[in-house]
Amino acid sequence: MFDIHMTRLHELTVIVYAISVLLYFFDFIHHNRKANRIAFWLLAFVWILQTLFLFLYMVKTGRFPVLTIMEGLYFYAWVLVSLSLAINRLLKMDFIVFFTNILGFIVMAIHIFAPMQYESHVIGEQLISELLLIHITMAILSYGAFSMSFVFSLLYLVQYDLLKRKKWGTRLVRIADLSRLEHFSYLHAVIGVPMLLLSLILGLQWAFIKVPDMPWYDMKVIGSFLLLATYSVYLYLRIAKSMAGKSLALWNIASFLFVLINFFLFGKLSSFHFWYS
Repeated sequence: MFDIHMTRLHELTVIVYAISVLLYFFDFIHHNRKANRIAFWLLAFVWILQTLFLFLYMVKTGRFPVLTIMEGLYFYAWVLVSLSLAINRLLKMDFIVFFTNILGFIVMAIHIFAPMQYESHVIGEQLISELLLIHITMAILSYGAFSMSFVFSLLYLVQYDLLKRKKWGTRLVRIADLSRLEHFSYLHAVIGVPMLLLSLILGLQWAFIKVPDMPWYDMKVIGSFLLLATYSVYLYLRIAKSMAGKSLALWNIASFLFVLINFFLFGKLSSFHFWYS
């Protein structure tokens, strides 16, 4: 469906779509209207590119692009983006918008990075390599966000201890107040969770292509989903249960210890994450 001159635009579409999903998640969790507006216009840009690709393909083939699985997937992704834009603009249902975009991102990733649709084997292999690069980059960025969340939680405990023992001094002044430390810790977790989710989606797409006999009990796969669940529980406790203070900081620190275990130990135990060896 694509020629060599369009591949970079499709990769750009995936990246812009990912940023849009991240902002929709931030709005869904944090009720930030500015993030919602930016996400909407980024998604509108994705829709414009998708519509342009569909139009060019119809001009090239002289028919509507639904006769093959790959064509159907791309049209399905276009429909999901269109519905998401309409729901966001007309109904203001953030929960449905976010999960519709997650599904749309999955479908688009499956379509764009499927090598069998490319006439050139070289182009297909290059896109698969770039899929892996995007997956790893997003995973490391999510780990970076979790690391910053851990630092703020650790500083929270230090500040909490200083205040409890009434240790007034320069250290107390140089560390931010408890509410700001807790807020920034939570904010970085909000960034890290959707980024890790999108990274896992792209990683699974790569694994389906390159490691078709991948064992689902692989420690890296299990560890990554457990890590996602751990930080999702953190967000649930913070938002739904209104947990705060020392208990939430301790949960966040324990979650980061799992980040280290997943990155260093489970990576070594994995049967196909060769870049760790």
